[in-house]
Amino acid sequence: MTRRMLPLILLIPVFVATLAAQESFDIREHYTKREYAIPARDGIKLHTAVYTPKDTSKTYPIIMTRTPYAAAPYGEQRIPQSFGYQFNRFAKDGYILVFQDVRGRYMSEGEFENVRPYNPKKSSTRDIDETSDTYDTIEWLLENTRHHNGNVGVLGTSYPGFYTWMSTIAAHPAVKATSPQAPVSQWMSGDDFFHNGAFMLPHAFDFYSWFGWPRPKPKKEADRFLDQGTPDEYDFFLRLGALPNANKLYLHDSVAFWNTLMANGQWNDFWAQRSILPHLRGLKPAVLVVGGWFDTENLYGALNSYSAAERQSQGSDIRLVMGPWSHGQWGYDSGDSLGRIQWNSPTAHYYVDSIEAPFFAHHLKGAPAPKIAEATVFNTGDKTWSHLPAWPPSGTSEYRLYLEEGNGLSSTPPSSANPHDEYISDPNRPVPYTNEITGWYYPPFMLEDQRFASRRPDVLVYTTEPMAEELTIAGPITVDLTVSTTGTDCDWIVKVIDVFPDSTSTPESFPRGVKLGGYQMMVRGDVLRGKFRKSLATPEPFVPNKPTEIRVVLNDVFHTFKKGHRIMVQIQSTWFPMIDRNPQKFVDIYHAKDSDFQKATQRVYRSVKWSSHLKLPVMK
Repeated sequence: MTRRMLPLILLIPVFVATLAAQESFDIREHYTKREYAIPARDGIKLHTAVYTPKDTSKTYPIIMTRTPYAAAPYGEQRIPQSFGYQFNRFAKDGYILVFQDVRGRYMSEGEFENVRPYNPKKSSTRDIDETSDTYDTIEWLLENTRHHNGNVGVLGTSYPGFYTWMSTIAAHPAVKATSPQAPVSQWMSGDDFFHNGAFMLPHAFDFYSWFGWPRPKPKKEADRFLDQGTPDEYDFFLRLGALPNANKLYLHDSVAFWNTLMANGQWNDFWAQRSILPHLRGLKPAVLVVGGWFDTENLYGALNSYSAAERQSQGSDIRLVMGPWSHGQWGYDSGDSLGRIQWNSPTAHYYVDSIEAPFFAHHLKGAPAPKIAEATVFNTGDKTWSHLPAWPPSGTSEYRLYLEEGNGLSSTPPSSANPHDEYISDPNRPVPYTNEITGWYYPPFMLEDQRFASRRPDVLVYTTEPMAEELTIAGPITVDLTVSTTGTDCDWIVKVIDVFPDSTSTPESFPRGVKLGGYQMMVRGDVLRGKFRKSLATPEPFVPNKPTEIRVVLNDVFHTFKKGHRIMVQIQSTWFPMIDRNPQKFVDIYHAKDSDFQKATQRVYRSVKWSSHLKLPVMK
């Protein structure tokens, strides 16, 4: 994937005209387009494209997406042949389709604010937020759009998923159903640009060097890209050096939110105000939360916003779908595979046709209630869908696996007195997150073959014996480690991996050189920035060489390790450039100097006293 594909990923909720050849339904034959400047309560006008069925013999519900990524194409005569599989399904089924540029983006007036905080106490027309802009838009549409039936649904993926949650909070009475998909929920904790305090470098830099340039007035043109001068992001970011060099060399104080990120490198009121999780209470519309198990950007958002809404809106109709997808893949792809792993069915089409379409048809059209489980989740090892009454499922048991001597992983606690394994972490030669040469992050890395990493001396590897029987894990994985470092800060990356038997056959359709025999499929991996081991708000240095307990909680999984497979754990301190380099010195990384970066010796302990281990939630 190249950086030039970035807009396609971000525009998933709007238009994917490149898929037109795959679709037999021609939007131009069945829809009329109108564009409006809809006034919000403070007088700011929001550009809105409304596609209405030409058949006016009946009424239709409204389905709306609000986006910062352009409600294109602009012009009432410019109607795409296709919206892509997801929105074409709505068009075929008969809906009024609405796409709106959010405040301050593209053709809408006003000032854009990243993840604009929710304001529950609006005392005048000057008090606005995304909930009020959505409310005002719907009110205008109901008064000025013909042939609607009075019911509205809202959906969106990624940033538009955030706006979908905003439409659900303090919702307009006409909003009967929403679907936040891979939604932004809480930056700093685990969405998009930060994971457990660590900075997701290419996500933030590539995104804001495209998305973050100032926009003094409404415009139709797409944001410009920054030419990195190389197709190799590993090389580019390594040569970039310390984070302050990004602004010094490329952004030149023109991208305001980049500087905001650099000034808010730990949890504080700025991030707390932008978290949607505390506000998902008392929700009235039915909600279908959607996410992908291999979504780098917003897996956290899907899982945690669903959990927060369930906890705080008891009695509301809130359901979860988790498929074997990368970020937004269900909106633009069949979902029959990801990278080298095949799922043996078009999982995305199944979701759209059997879950999403019936969900909105029931709540907006009065169609019979579909049989949608509380949690529809795809098992990424068994390659089947499960329909569960809760997520995580109740009744799981804790299964511990201990790191042991000789790179082993066992359910038996260690018996040695004070053993450890160690490696040298060199930030000038960091472990890559992918074996691919890519100019923009490589989505399939989340299940990519990890053999390239396991062969490095700065990656610790622990593996079980072949499984005597199947083992299904369902829920978050907790990793308790006792570690030490010769530095005063460092990162800890933990990856849980499914090792295929050497006898696994490779389909003839696979590229030359790809072998599934011995494939090390990453099931889940994540990072903890060590200084935030106790709190994202209060960083704390390591005492050099002092054994220290840390806990890394990995996002939920639903995976069966098949008989004959092995469970592997890899531990490392760099994952570049997906995670920015830690200087391995207790400094403000966002204002670090190139001279701050140093090598460090990392130790992981596996003894009676310090028994580093994993806790797996095993499903019976």
